[in-house]
Parts: sequence; C-alpha cells; structure tokens
Amino acid sequence: MSDFSGRIVKALSGFYYVEKDNRIIECRARGIFRKRGAPPLVGDIAAVTMSGDSGVIDAVHERKSAFVRPPLANIDRLYIVSSFSSPEPNAFIIDKLTVTAERASVEPVIVFNKCDTGNFDRWKSIYEHAGFRVFVVSAASGEGIEGLKADMSGCFCAFTGNSGVGKSSLINAIAPELGLQTGQLSDKLGRGRHTTRHTQMYPVGSGYIADTPGFATVECEHIDKHQLVQYFRDIAEHGDRCRFTGCSHTAEAGCAVRSAVDNGQIEPTRYMSYCRLYDECASVNEWDLNKRK
Repeated sequence: MSDFSGRIVKALSGFYYVEKDNRIIECRARGIFRKRGAPPLVGDIAAVTMSGDSGVIDAVHERKSAFVRPPLANIDRLYIVSSFSSPEPNAFIIDKLTVTAERASVEPVIVFNKCDTGNFDRWKSIYEHAGFRVFVVSAASGEGIEGLKADMSGCFCAFTGNSGVGKSSLINAIAPELGLQTGQLSDKLGRGRHTTRHTQMYPVGSGYIADTPGFATVECEHIDKHQLVQYFRDIAEHGDRCRFTGCSHTAEAGCAVRSAVDNGQIEPTRYMSYCRLYDECASVNEWDLNKRK
C-alpha cells in the first residue's frame, strides 16, 4: 500500500514533484508507466511510496481531463489569452483552442489582455454571443485582474495562447509572489520569445495555475468530421435543428446552421473557423482515423 496521495505539480527530466502537506517530494515513476506508454502527468493525483527522502509513484488516480501537449491532467478551466496587438487576436487560433478544451471536457474561458493598448469590444461581443465567458484585462495596468482572479478561485486552471500575449505577465499580475520569468517582445518577429520550458503548477489561493510551454491546437486527424460540430457550442444548438441527416453544415442549401449565420444568430468568424476545421478533418482518410482511435 502506498504511503500517501498527492498532486504532481511539476515534471522535469524524468522526475516528478508531488505536493503533500505543503512539502514537495521528488519522485520517480515505476517502470509500469513506461511499459504502458502512459507516464504520469502534471495535475495527476499520484499514489506515492516513500524511499528515504524521495518517493516512487505507484499509480495515478482516475483523471477527469487530460491533454497530450502539454502533458497536463485534471484541469477545470483553460484560459485562452489574446492581446490587442503584437500579436493581434486570431479568431481561428482562439476557436481551435476552444475545441481543444471542449474535447477534453474542460471549460474554455476567453481572456483579452493588454486592453490598455486598444478596444476589445467587438471581440468581447463575438465570444459572449458564442456562449463563452470573456474577461478583458491588462496585466500592465491591473485593469480587470481582480475579476479574473476571482473567477479562478478554487479551480485548477491553465493559460494558453500565442507567444507574446502576456500569459506569464498575467499570472504574475494575479499572483506576484510567484515571480515567473517573462520574455521581451521581439520587435523583429512581432511575437514574444517562449519563456516557459516545462509544465508546472503553482498554488494560488485555494487553487492552482499551470504555466506551460503551450497547448497544441486541434489535431484534426483524431476528430471525426461528423463529430466536430459538437465542439462548437454555438453552432451545435442550430445543427440539432437541421432537417438534413448527416449535414456537414458547410455547403448544403436550406441548412439550419447556414440560415443562423445569415440571420446573425451565429458569428461569421466562428462559422468560418468551423468550416475550415471541417475541411481539415474531412481530408483525413477514414481508415487512418479509425486506426488512431
């Protein structure tokens, strides 16, 4: 029987760091994880047996969510961060990341940072209309930070978004005691340098924040094109009313989804993202899709 169970808060170079009673125990994982090709993830609740001052991870508890890139488990919310410029918001990237979250049964929340540099009203309207909670903040001035911090209370969450949008700066504004490294924006490239090299969770209040090297956007080879619509919450409700069985909602005349776009019930940028992703999913050979399931 294992000595205790605790949360893995960091993984680096084959070592796992498990928190227990405000202590961090350095651990290795048993060989069974390697044989199964399923290593422990940051965020896992691990069963640990102590061996001197270090530990061995015997097993991990059942996960309620998991991501492959970055390797992260048991996240409640994924905060998708964009900035006003350098780089400016990219609807397709935001929408792909909402699909990534929805597929993992994680709540996506949209955050627009650097509101001191421009007006986000139109972007806020798009995503609120689509059914997402949206925060408009500035890590530099502190505007909106308290509301975002309150939203994170008591949950396990992660931040993602393009390099340069200020994810680490946001985390520092929320929890300045962490003092995370932030990168200087590259004027030549118009984007930030990556400052996070590994996945680590930090305790903040009654919850945790994961600072990660970045989430992989949707791997379309793993999505059945007919299932894609269920990951677009604003499109799915109209798709359910469509009179065509098996409708792709991309080109069919009389489609309920296309009518909803024309009537202003679905945001055009969201629909364009759906169609683009549908085409990517449709390009995958069905035999390859079944093989990868």
